[in-house]
Amino acid sequence: MESIYYVMCWACHRRCRHCYEDRFRPYVRNELAGVLAQAKANFPRVFDHLPERMTYLDRNDPAPDGSLPEKTSRIILSGGEALLDPVRQEVTYPVIEQLAARYAGRGGIKIIVQTTGDLLTERILDDLLSRGIYMISVASLDNFHVGLEGEAKQAAFKERLTRMFEAAGMHASGLAHTKRNWHEEDGPLYSFFGASPESWIGKIWPRGRGWLNDLSKATLDDNFCNRWSGGLGFLEHGFNGSEVSIEPDGAVYPCCIKTKRPLGNLVEESLVEILDSLKDEPAFQAINAGAPARMGLAHGWSEADFVERSKTLTPAGRPYQNLCIGCDAFHEDVLGPVLEGARARRFARRATLAPA
Repeated sequence: MESIYYVMCWACHRRCRHCYEDRFRPYVRNELAGVLAQAKANFPRVFDHLPERMTYLDRNDPAPDGSLPEKTSRIILSGGEALLDPVRQEVTYPVIEQLAARYAGRGGIKIIVQTTGDLLTERILDDLLSRGIYMISVASLDNFHVGLEGEAKQAAFKERLTRMFEAAGMHASGLAHTKRNWHEEDGPLYSFFGASPESWIGKIWPRGRGWLNDLSKATLDDNFCNRWSGGLGFLEHGFNGSEVSIEPDGAVYPCCIKTKRPLGNLVEESLVEILDSLKDEPAFQAINAGAPARMGLAHGWSEADFVERSKTLTPAGRPYQNLCIGCDAFHEDVLGPVLEGARARRFARRATLAPA
């Protein structure tokens, strides 16, 4: 894969209004122990089912002889909040260490830690850099994060962290997050982004608290599937543009936005096997092409049908239409049995290959 977005743990110190997942929130006592236990138990099993090499062939950068260069992939470690104590000590640091060890001698891996940044200290920064992280991506420069409302507060926050980063020998990424090749720069790097109106997530996905709070401004013209963190290219593991998203329970999705049903679960089976089992399914070929309206053509849904099923009302009663809604409806009505059938075939195939 070129990229994996790994949500390690649900715990967060914030409950932002625009968040795409309601499970990202503060947890206390037994609840916190539960989400930590899930994260700690599952990440080694997830790692067992990641590709043997985290590299990819770049079709956009062929050599003079036409061969494709092999480049090092990235994994973006997120939450929740990756730097929240005790998540940082019990999950994030062990995850970084084990990922680095797993891919040492196999082409390596570029590890990015995504954080709100407000918990970051010089000591934590030293801890991260000493473990070989490639980038820190600060994802809170917007008006939705309490305490960072307005340009003045955001500028001061960015300036404070920038001084800390540069004093530690890091430098700013020169590429925007909308460029899939931003990880090809030499690290260690830092970057900033947020759900500001001009960003690729500025319209707010129709998910989680953002949806419940009626914040999504997306229309039918906003095709989240055909852009950064969408499903575009997810099936084409081994090549540039391939990316999937993984949740703490091991569920894997073709996009960060998350389809209504997961493709499979990495606690129990291989990512490559899951993707290969779906590569001939027209619905997933449509997601892979960034053309979700074509998902149902092999199942009796015309593009016009899909667009019609993309209509709904927001929780506040406002008319709303976006392709993600149609994708949800198609998963709910049609793709459940397709995914279950693919899973059953994968397990049956492994059973026949298992030694007696």
